[in-house]
Amino acid sequence: MTQKSILITGCSSGIGYDAAHGLRNAGWRVFASCRKLEDCERLRSEGFESPHIDYTDADSIVTGLAETLEATGGTLDALYNNGAYACPGAVEDLPTGALREIFETNLFGWHELTRLVIPVMRAQGHGRIINCSSVLGFVTMRWRGAYAATKYALEGLTDTLRLEMSDTPIKVIMIEPGPITAKIRENAIPHFEKWIDWQSSARAAQYDELRQRLYEKREPDQFELPPSAVTKKILHALTSSKPKPRYYVTKPTYLMGFLRRILPTRLLDAVILRV
Repeated sequence: MTQKSILITGCSSGIGYDAAHGLRNAGWRVFASCRKLEDCERLRSEGFESPHIDYTDADSIVTGLAETLEATGGTLDALYNNGAYACPGAVEDLPTGALREIFETNLFGWHELTRLVIPVMRAQGHGRIINCSSVLGFVTMRWRGAYAATKYALEGLTDTLRLEMSDTPIKVIMIEPGPITAKIRENAIPHFEKWIDWQSSARAAQYDELRQRLYEKREPDQFELPPSAVTKKILHALTSSKPKPRYYVTKPTYLMGFLRRILPTRLLDAVILRV
């Protein structure tokens, strides 16, 4: 039996890193891509094939996929779009440039890679495209405007693609994690410092809590799960004969999905404002 192949982006840490190891252990041939070349080298030292893919660099998307396809003989069974970052701050303090930059990584690069993969999967007669969204792709919270905007957009694009691919053998799936142990807060700090002039903000006093969450080492959230919880859902999405259109991960995602269905907007806002 031919070993199945998957290209995963954002594998330097967290969800992507765990998925790379978990899927390799499950028998998949994993192409674990990273944004930074040094992270690719580290993963290669761990025995992975690690093409360099930076979602903001169109050339790296083309060459990274080409490297993967050359290694497989031109086929690819699955793509897991995962690489993303956050830029915390109040919407009124977010420069438009910050939104343009985060959309390049969290949405436009995903779209570009996905478009290149679809003809490969169409020609081979099968394939699965899995996009890592978030609970913040269907409900939002204060200070998360930039990240939530990219995930809301991703949900719309992915839902549309799933409908359009319904007449093909290509399955399109979303994973929607809640709090997962990862470096997303730590990795958000440079973007916060680059773009948010919090000291000049009308909300300067309110930034104390946000800055505390960003800079102080904290114990895991009581509802936080390890990245392996996401990997488990990815495996189901890859192996099920009828994968779900979306997979929730963590209790907060299930809870918010339920509340969004049953509560009017004002009541849902009141619940979220208390979080």
